[in-house]
Amino acid sequence: MAKKRPTVADVRANKGKYQYTMMRVESWDEVAAAEAAGIDMVSVPPEILCDKNYRNVAPSLFSVPGMPLYSAPAAQDDYLRWAFKMMEAGADAVYCAASFDTVTRMAKEYIPVIGHVGLVPHYCTWTGGFKAVGKTAASAMEIYHRCKAYEAAGAFGVEIEVVPPEVTAEISKHTNLFLVSMGGGAGGDCQYLFACDVLGANPGHVPRHSKKYAELLQEYAKIQNIRISAFKEFVKDVQTSGYPSEAYLVNAPKDEMDNFKKLMSKQK
Repeated sequence: MAKKRPTVADVRANKGKYQYTMMRVESWDEVAAAEAAGIDMVSVPPEILCDKNYRNVAPSLFSVPGMPLYSAPAAQDDYLRWAFKMMEAGADAVYCAASFDTVTRMAKEYIPVIGHVGLVPHYCTWTGGFKAVGKTAASAMEIYHRCKAYEAAGAFGVEIEVVPPEVTAEISKHTNLFLVSMGGGAGGDCQYLFACDVLGANPGHVPRHSKKYAELLQEYAKIQNIRISAFKEFVKDVQTSGYPSEAYLVNAPKDEMDNFKKLMSKQK
């Protein structure tokens, strides 16, 4: 029996009962792998989501596109138009790290919005850069108050990133938000990682919270060496008359080709 795509109502009803899995995917191969593997949710680039074939590849994935904050228009109506476009394309919710007023504007139109608390890359300069947040009682309370502000704005959930597990677990007891934990412990309602980190395909810094399950960079290197070797063999074949050989050529009747040559001999 095919897996049913969860609704917002399903996800809310499962709070505290089921740990969802979420993956950031950035290619069609990753989308297809997430579907085949039974991943529950994906963060997906808008351009992939909006492709007419997306739901053929990902029928059961609860899909959440996001608009990059600083490349986005500032006007709330522009965000709203974008969100409507995403929902029409098949999104189940949208990610938005913009203002609470913008979240409210979308929530009033019944668009499920997922916000962001803890380490938020877009404005982490305010919390000390790319490092854990909520390690003091005061900063943990700030995260809680931001969650309650998202709740008041009408958000459906928040990504809670790189905070102590105790903070996530305690906040979860005091909010109805769907908590998407990225490095925030099992106290959230969902565990979220990036495919590039899970697959060992990230050539740069791998976050501490990410667990690697494969070594694709090594495999990519092997594949590249196979490409180079094959190309070298092709060069060698061409230079030594090994290619093209009879097996790779099209043959025609000899009399037709003889006639063709006679005709060509009359050409200037």
